[in-house]
Amino acid sequence: MNVKNWLSIAAVVLVGIVLGFFIFRMEPATVSTEEHEAQSEQEEEGLMAKGPHGGRLLPQNGFEVEITIYERGVPPEFRIYPFEKGKPVDPAEVKLRVQLERLGAQPETVSFRREKDFLRSEQVIAEPHSFKVSVAAERQGRAYQWAYEQSEGRVRMDDAMTKNAGIQLETAGPAKIRSTLQLQGEIELNQDRVAHVVPRLAGVVVQSAKNLGDQVKKGELLAVLESQTLADLKSEHLATQTRLDLARGTFEREKRLWEEKISAQQDYLASRQALAEAEIAHRNAEQKLLALGLTHAALMRGGPNGLTRYEVRALIDGVVTEKHLAIGEAVKEDASIFTIADLSTVWAEMTIYPKDLSSVKLGQEVTVRASALNAEVEGRVSYVGSLIGEQTRSAKARVTLLNPDGSWRPGLFATVDLVRDETEVPVAVSAEAIQTYRDWKVVFGRFGELFEVRPVELGRSDGKWVEVVNGLAPGTPYAATNSFVLKADLGKAGASHEH
Repeated sequence: MNVKNWLSIAAVVLVGIVLGFFIFRMEPATVSTEEHEAQSEQEEEGLMAKGPHGGRLLPQNGFEVEITIYERGVPPEFRIYPFEKGKPVDPAEVKLRVQLERLGAQPETVSFRREKDFLRSEQVIAEPHSFKVSVAAERQGRAYQWAYEQSEGRVRMDDAMTKNAGIQLETAGPAKIRSTLQLQGEIELNQDRVAHVVPRLAGVVVQSAKNLGDQVKKGELLAVLESQTLADLKSEHLATQTRLDLARGTFEREKRLWEEKISAQQDYLASRQALAEAEIAHRNAEQKLLALGLTHAALMRGGPNGLTRYEVRALIDGVVTEKHLAIGEAVKEDASIFTIADLSTVWAEMTIYPKDLSSVKLGQEVTVRASALNAEVEGRVSYVGSLIGEQTRSAKARVTLLNPDGSWRPGLFATVDLVRDETEVPVAVSAEAIQTYRDWKVVFGRFGELFEVRPVELGRSDGKWVEVVNGLAPGTPYAATNSFVLKADLGKAGASHEH
């Protein structure tokens, strides 16, 4: 082969090399399908390469960027270090753009500025650091692209699992937050619906028909006494009835004789006066018996025990709360032998100290809660005391509560929240939805089949609703109840915070 041929071959090879160089320079550097798959497999297996600063290393055609999230003493920020074949590159040579895609949010573009040997994000990278990341870089006319995903604070749970866990979903949105004053109270009998039963005459107990805790109706028999006083009153009543009958007969006879001109007028007038006196005496004797609660039928009841048998009956519908008698016991006329309370309503009585008196008004809305019952009920202030106790230096107020099933039992301690005012806030969640995760207060947002923590800044609360000042967009579905189940799942999964 002569020198001319060698020169021709060398020229062709040289041209090929030059063309290949320019083609390589002009073609944008992209991550191949094979490279994406390799990266994905490395991520799944936890084998993603780490850079010298402990961040994620993204290589391509000899050029590399190390992505870190730095948060030591500063709000979280991206710090990205560029390398060329393992050697640091001047950050000024690199144009960088990062886009973040979070669940339930619009894509977020992150811009950077040079600082020392790295590029620093100009935005705070909000928690949680759970997102899809798209990285685009340009250096010396070459373009590079990477994509990866990282997650934290996520729990996958489909609808069936969510229902089985007892998790109820609500939507974050406007709510009325009540400003409240919390007072301690106690459930007491409604003293307007309490009856103290006294026999109103002395006697000996021969029958006890009701016991403590028994339900009674108005007029129902409680006890039976044998009373000599009653016998005397009934005897007097019978005597006056007899005298009245005689006086009435005499009056009718004298009237007829006077009208027939047989007897004198003064005999007629005397019989009329005697009849009037007999009527007065009879009415007086009858009123004494009626005042004891006896009926007209009972007044005329005969038999060997008819004069002494005295029946004590219930004055109202209710429950026997006190009983102070036994068979054979002698009781006085003013002895309190039964107490009957109507428990269909009760009082929640509160203690109010002087500094809070101006906040308590008649008709004010309140919520009464009893931790022992795990129950609460709405009501209004029905009484505010006008005096302050000398010993307690406090006043009393009360709320009248409906108690149809009798669950609010006198003696229970209760917490009373008085509503001072109401304020509508743009975003609020149920108080039960708030959990702690790491050092945050969080709500678990719902996105498809995923729950993800949302660190939130909280505002006012009334125990039922909590204002969300920042961290949760209105309209976001969230776990309103049993959210502790999700927190427990994160704990079992050993959720980490590595960047």
